[in-house]
Amino acid sequence: MIERRCFLSTVDKVTAIAGPVAEQAGYELVDVEYVKEGKNWFLRLYIDKDGGVDLDDCTKFSEKIGEELDAQKVDPIPHPYYLEVSSPGAERPLKKEKDLIEAVGKYIHVSLYQQISGENTFEGTLKELNDQTLTLVIRIKTREKEIEIDRSNIAKARLAIKF
Repeated sequence: MIERRCFLSTVDKVTAIAGPVAEQAGYELVDVEYVKEGKNWFLRLYIDKDGGVDLDDCTKFSEKIGEELDAQKVDPIPHPYYLEVSSPGAERPLKKEKDLIEAVGKYIHVSLYQQISGENTFEGTLKELNDQTLTLVIRIKTREKEIEIDRSNIAKARLAIKF
C-alpha cells in the first residue's frame, strides 16, 4: 500500500487556524498572504465585517491570532515573520463563491489566464453568475457590451472602483 501525504502550504495552514478565530470574534477572514519582501517574511491577514473594520478591530484580531499561532504544537510558519492584519479595502478580492454571489450587480475587475478578444483583463458590472461562467457588462467607448467569461479562465477577481 502506498502512503499518501497531504502537504499544506503555509497559507493553507494559517487559513485553517485563522478562519475559526476570525469567525468566533465576529469577523470574516477574507484573505491570507505569506510573502517575502527583501529579506523579510510577512504574514498578512485581511479581515472584514458588516460595516467594515477599523484599527481597533485589526489590533484585537492581531492579538488573538498571534496568541493562537504561538499556541500551535507545530509551528505553521517556517520562518521569522511580521504579522500584519488589515481591511481588504475597497477593492477586496473575490476568492470565495460567497464573494462572487455578493458581487452580482457590482463593478469588478477580472484578470484572465487566457485572452479573450486580445484582452486579459476586464472591468465591468457583474450581471450574472453560474457554475461555469460569469457575465460582465463592460463599456467600450459609449456603448455597453456583455461578455461571458468561463470561470476556469479567471486568474483573479476583485471589486473595482468605477471612474
